[in-house]
Amino acid sequence: MVTGETNAKRQINKECIINSLPGDLIERIFLRLPVSTLLRCVGVCKHWHDFIRDPQFVTSHLQRAHHYALLFFPQGSVSGQLYPSDAILIDKTWSLSTYAVPVIGPDDFLFGSCNGLLGLYTKTSTIKIANFTTGECMHLEKPAKNMRGDHFSLYSFGFHPVTKEYKITHFLGDCVEGRPRNKDQFCVIQVYTFGDEKWKDVPTPEALSLNSVRNSGIVNVDGTMYWLNEDKIASWQHTLMSFDLRVESFATIQLPVEREDHDYFGPRKFWMRDIDGKLCIITAQTAHHDASILLGELQIWTLDNLVEQRWSQKYNIKNPPNYIPGPQFVHRDRILAQSFSSVGSYELIGENIEISFSKMAELFDFRPHKMYSMQSYICVKSLVCFDVYKKAGIVRRPKQQVGWQLKKWRAWENELCEIEKMRSRIHKLEQKFLVCWPKLY
Repeated sequence: MVTGETNAKRQINKECIINSLPGDLIERIFLRLPVSTLLRCVGVCKHWHDFIRDPQFVTSHLQRAHHYALLFFPQGSVSGQLYPSDAILIDKTWSLSTYAVPVIGPDDFLFGSCNGLLGLYTKTSTIKIANFTTGECMHLEKPAKNMRGDHFSLYSFGFHPVTKEYKITHFLGDCVEGRPRNKDQFCVIQVYTFGDEKWKDVPTPEALSLNSVRNSGIVNVDGTMYWLNEDKIASWQHTLMSFDLRVESFATIQLPVEREDHDYFGPRKFWMRDIDGKLCIITAQTAHHDASILLGELQIWTLDNLVEQRWSQKYNIKNPPNYIPGPQFVHRDRILAQSFSSVGSYELIGENIEISFSKMAELFDFRPHKMYSMQSYICVKSLVCFDVYKKAGIVRRPKQQVGWQLKKWRAWENELCEIEKMRSRIHKLEQKFLVCWPKLY
């Protein structure tokens, strides 16, 4: 007769056998599991919990993670009707999910993505940092309350690979007592390091252009933040500014030698972008009558050597799309673009490319969102958590009902759930059709 005590001993022995496996073998198995599975494994036993939550394992798993394109559409009003912020996740097979980023609320604005964490600007007094896979969120006090002219495009979010520190930066417009004095320039960057008690001000070497930050964007690459600054005597009348997140210092980088512009085209536009972890500057001339129309060739330059300030032209694109989403608009060797009512992609083949609308692989219809409002990020699903940062005095709890809890968004939430269910059913039918197709012939 088998007693309860004997069964308990056998169970303990089984657990001991699993936990007695070599650590490197357990690690190799766990590294191949997705985050969703690992989150369930955390609750199996203390040994697995400690193993999976170990910062070294989290980093190793992060380095192996698959890349996704996250396309974000900010909240906006179209034909008098208010539409919520929305996000779509695209995986390596180009499958779509419209409800895969539930941490993004209808009133949130996305200003950065780093190691699976999203930086979200809200209209309340806090900034939200969220792991879009685990759903964990942390609310941080903004650097200044009721700041006039404040905007999500003036924030950035980065990580330094040496110090392992996450930092949020805010470009503080030149102001006096919270009122803008010169809305076109800034003299201070406000910096918050995760775990610190407060924001700190880092003065710039001189007054810098805030217009260039808004128009060209901000990019974080390898622990350094980059943006453009107006400079009338420099190449292309701009210089590249950098801010090292480790030592919090500024530097100036010269742009590539400018090419001769065509007289029959209008002024030139510039964007800062990140392609495959490399800093890029993208430029094209516009139409005289409409600055939103790109003409001629779209040049994409990459910074190959920071010390020598050496650039090389990576792509030269004819007939480019009029809108260059950012900060990362290339996913698996394809350009992401908005055209008319669709979001699609174009294949990058060689250095000299001519784009044709007929060659666009259509992904989805972005209506009812506004034209030329899409942001794109290349992100990963990660295990990064906030436990070590939540004790900081700057961390806050939302004081009011926000997001989908608000009555005005409840109908939208239900509709989004139904759309996602329908999209999932269509995807399953497509997969079945692909399996059955060869058997029919």
